Amino acid sequence: MANKVDTTPPRSEVMLELQRLEVGSAVALVGHPLHVMLVHFPVAFVVATLGVDVFYWWSGDVFWLRAGLWAAGMAFWSGVAASLVGTGELLLVRGIRLHEASWSHAIAAMTLVAISGASWGLRLTDPASVLPHGLMLSVLASVMVGFAGWHGGKLVFDHGIGILVSPKD
Repeated sequence: MANKVDTTPPRSEVMLELQRLEVGSAVALVGHPLHVMLVHFPVAFVVATLGVDVFYWWSGDVFWLRAGLWAAGMAFWSGVAASLVGTGELLLVRGIRLHEASWSHAIAAMTLVAISGASWGLRLTDPASVLPHGLMLSVLASVMVGFAGWHGGKLVFDHGIGILVSPKD
């Protein structure tokens, strides 16, 4: 009698962790996590604010001051929305709270929202101080986007947070 060879593929560490902990989204629309959908907006507006500040520095055209005011405001308010949903996920899903990267991501994101709020407030109250203070805040916000994004990516790609997995997978 011949030995039967096991042909089932080995399970990845992410898939094993998905089976061990509940890490699905608690704040979702038709199964799609809202935080993942919302987070792209503040990231785009933070980077746009930096770009607008560089254009203003280069050209001196007041159009870029107005564009920067709007970009910074949208970065702040879309960041608030993404943060509220992300905080809901963090508080409602135990499997998310157990990961160190979740807390690092949350702290970096809250810091980013604070920096974006400061940038927007500066532009509202003293547009002339965009150079150099607004530009420095834009650079700092862009660095924080990278840090928060790195930890958010670790949550998704290393721990499977918020991904949908079919029962047959």
